[in-house]
Amino acid sequence: MQDKIKGIIENPQEKPTPLYWKLVKFGGKIVPFAGYALPVQFSGIKQEHMAVRTAAGLFDVSHMGEFLLEGADALANLQYLLTNDFNGMKIGQVRYSPLCRADGGVLDDLLVYRRAQDAYLLVVNAANREKDAQWISSHIFGAVTFEDASDSYAQLALQGPKAKAILATLGDAAQFPKRNYTFRENVAIAGIPCLLSRTGYTGEDGFELYLPAADAPALYEALMEAGQPFGLLPCGLGARDTLRLEAAMPLYGHEMNETVSPMETGLGWAVKLQKEADFIGKAALQGAGKPKRCRIGLELLERGIAREGDGVLLDGKPIGSVTSGTMCPFVEKIAAMALVESESVNVGDEIAVSVRGKQLRAKVIPLPFYQRQK
Repeated sequence: MQDKIKGIIENPQEKPTPLYWKLVKFGGKIVPFAGYALPVQFSGIKQEHMAVRTAAGLFDVSHMGEFLLEGADALANLQYLLTNDFNGMKIGQVRYSPLCRADGGVLDDLLVYRRAQDAYLLVVNAANREKDAQWISSHIFGAVTFEDASDSYAQLALQGPKAKAILATLGDAAQFPKRNYTFRENVAIAGIPCLLSRTGYTGEDGFELYLPAADAPALYEALMEAGQPFGLLPCGLGARDTLRLEAAMPLYGHEMNETVSPMETGLGWAVKLQKEADFIGKAALQGAGKPKRCRIGLELLERGIAREGDGVLLDGKPIGSVTSGTMCPFVEKIAAMALVESESVNVGDEIAVSVRGKQLRAKVIPLPFYQRQK
């Protein structure tokens, strides 16, 4: 094992997170992902998936990138860089937004945390960290500072209907954020100060905890111990992907990329063309008119898994391609999302998906495939 971690540390393509040894201790099967060494699973993808839907799961998401944008012109820069509108955003709120190129293609999607009057935390996808940092730093203006603080942070995601009860054994529940997409800073969990956010990427209620990297192993251990009576399981990348797909959450590099606009992948609600501020990509998105493609949900009616890139056909003619697909354990459907020609199909239509040279029958079904009962 010492040789393995030595190889990971020496190989910049496979970087350990601050939780590497804890992940190994709890049985994580480590694989390379976005330049990091992360667990694909612990007890099994289906078991971890079901734990999050019925109890709770704990994820190491320390590979995500954290940027600090601060200064008198921080808000003006957000308004220019991102498609969403950040006017009226209160301290303690979180807001989602695509980050677009001038032609309207999506560079990344991210979360913005307003920490103070002129201070924001931006959380970006791990695979896009360097690209995003270069893009943002080359487009900022005025009285603002930008810092890539990713290496100083660790991030844990505690997700599932019992997440709050588990946290409450380690901290004061009165200090927890009450509403989705809000957060509080300096919340002590197991005596460790955290930025505690009511956010997640699983379709369940839950929390994301940001803290200094050095404190992460102790917090991971404390959460796993506190969660044992509640059915908490450590979870890996596999369950994270099946959970987000079951909840029809788009993933960068699949449902969106630099050739796909946010309008095409169903993120028009996070594009505020009416905001007064000009933003990168605004002119292109306004001029594009009605989106030529749209994101749809599919249920396969025959045995097989549709994967990214598999063709979608209507009456034998190609109309688009699959962006993500898997067996969704909780809803018990073989499901997929796809980008297809706008208005080419409706919910209930039967189409075909080309899987390994075979055309499998599929039906268009509504998104999301799963939605929790609130």
